[in-house]
Amino acid sequence: MINVKTFVFNPFMENTYLIYGEDKKATIIDPGCYDAREKLALSEFIENEGLEVVQLLNTHCHIDHVLGNSFVKDKYGVELGIHKDDLEVLRAVKAYAPSYGFQNYEDIEPDYFLEPGKTVQMGGREFEIIFAPGHAPGHVVFYNEDEKILIGGDVLFRASIGRTDLPGGDHDLLIENIREKIFKLPGDTVVYPGHGENTSIGWEKENNPFCAVV
Repeated sequence: MINVKTFVFNPFMENTYLIYGEDKKATIIDPGCYDAREKLALSEFIENEGLEVVQLLNTHCHIDHVLGNSFVKDKYGVELGIHKDDLEVLRAVKAYAPSYGFQNYEDIEPDYFLEPGKTVQMGGREFEIIFAPGHAPGHVVFYNEDEKILIGGDVLFRASIGRTDLPGGDHDLLIENIREKIFKLPGDTVVYPGHGENTSIGWEKENNPFCAVV
């Protein structure tokens, strides 16, 4: 069984995910922890559960999803994986972080690039890397068919979608990727989004005002 632990961090109310299984090996996705309290909440949970952090991934590299990258990498000695098309998005954060009040943001480079169509191991299961740009140029999501789990970042929210007015955003491309890639997944797939509550593919196909198809 895969465990998906959600933390809500930083003023953007970003969802940070900790994925782990019976072997206690954990993956951290989109660490948004910035202040000492948030970092402590993440590290204390990991310690109390006896987890070993082995992987750090970003679905995309907007500021709210990467604030804790440096903390996680340094504390747990893991490498950072992103899609290559979001490299400049990640590098840009250092320049604008102070204007959002994040004076102590620590900039880091990725260690490797995620390749769509391939898989990553999380919680003892294989997750497919699906390329879904539109909100960000290098946005990826992670899908496990057996457990019907989609770690979706800022592509699809409950009754909403990711904003497309940021640099590199493309509304038409986002809608195309949702309909042609995300909505092809089983309807009972649980979507763990980058903000807000969980949803399902089936519910969004029927009810999402931006991209419903039935």
